Amino acid sequence: MGHPSRLSTSILLTCAAIGVATGILQAAAGAISGPISAAVPIVYGLVLGIHVLPGVIAQELLRAPWVALVTHLVAALVASAVVPLWIGRYVGTALLIGALQEGIAALARYRRWEPWRFFVSAAIVGAVIAVAIWFAADVARFPFWGQAVYVALFVVGPVAWTAVGLGVGAALRRAGVPRRRV
Repeated sequence: MGHPSRLSTSILLTCAAIGVATGILQAAAGAISGPISAAVPIVYGLVLGIHVLPGVIAQELLRAPWVALVTHLVAALVASAVVPLWIGRYVGTALLIGALQEGIAALARYRRWEPWRFFVSAAIVGAVIAVAIWFAADVARFPFWGQAVYVALFVVGPVAWTAVGLGVGAALRRAGVPRRRV
């Protein structure tokens, strides 16, 4: 199955709709991340994992190049409209996760859409974020078991949210959201 060299208006509108919905969810996650980090910092990875949703839903539904990155950027702009102070965080996270998701799909030449491919992508995203957060959050201050759980939940979070995203994308596909197969 060939892929268009550019994104059609229909694909862009679908990416925008997914981006708006997931951007609102990301803004909500951002609102609770401070209290979660203060009260129960060990579970922060579960909250942060929601950031994989835009790309997962878009790729599962549309199965085309660039849809993860475009959808992530729309979601970041929507979340930034809610919390303008965090525009750098939202856009940076969108570029990081969207690029990782696109890169992993590109390695399979945009032909492998089985769930395992999404879960591998989620685990890689989680590992990359866990390494970055390790230093930013001073994870070394926790006892060893806390460090292990903290890092593990940064991988589990994106994997769990990927399962949610795959379910949403598959449901949208069954409902006929893409007007034509892409």
